Amino acid sequence: MEDIKRRFIPIICDVILIKAINGVKSTLLTDQYGRKLLVALQSNPRMSVAELSRKVGLSQTRTAERLNRMEEVGIIEGYSVELNRESIGLPILAFVRLTCSGGRYKSFLDFIQTAQFVQECHHLTGGDAFLLKVAVASIERLEKVIEMLLPYGDPTTSIVLSSPVSRRALPITE
Repeated sequence: MEDIKRRFIPIICDVILIKAINGVKSTLLTDQYGRKLLVALQSNPRMSVAELSRKVGLSQTRTAERLNRMEEVGIIEGYSVELNRESIGLPILAFVRLTCSGGRYKSFLDFIQTAQFVQECHHLTGGDAFLLKVAVASIERLEKVIEMLLPYGDPTTSIVLSSPVSRRALPITE
């Protein structure tokens, strides 16, 4: 019985803590091992469980359990591939700020869900309602995108010349 308690009490405590903390996913999942795991995954999301376990100092079983629990509670939302947009024929990157009045808001949200040219869409405070990250094949295509946005508000477009920092890992203190 003591062996069973030793093996399952920490898991039960993790689950209770996850449910008990509102707004914080779990301090047990983001302890020193959890933070090391997140840092390692951000540097290489394709890392095997065996390699991750060596990096964080846990057994493969405990590492896999932590990964699963981090996925279940939403700390890890997914694993992805980052493509070079220029090599797949999308050399133009632009940011479009869009004002959008209340009457056009819902129809814009419906439209944006199916707009394949939009890489990201952020709802903002301030004068602009939305910020869109758009990748297209040409300036002519960007002009058509801008025209498609006109029914929803007033777009202001900035074309990206270069990206000194294009993607950075989230800061996780170890």
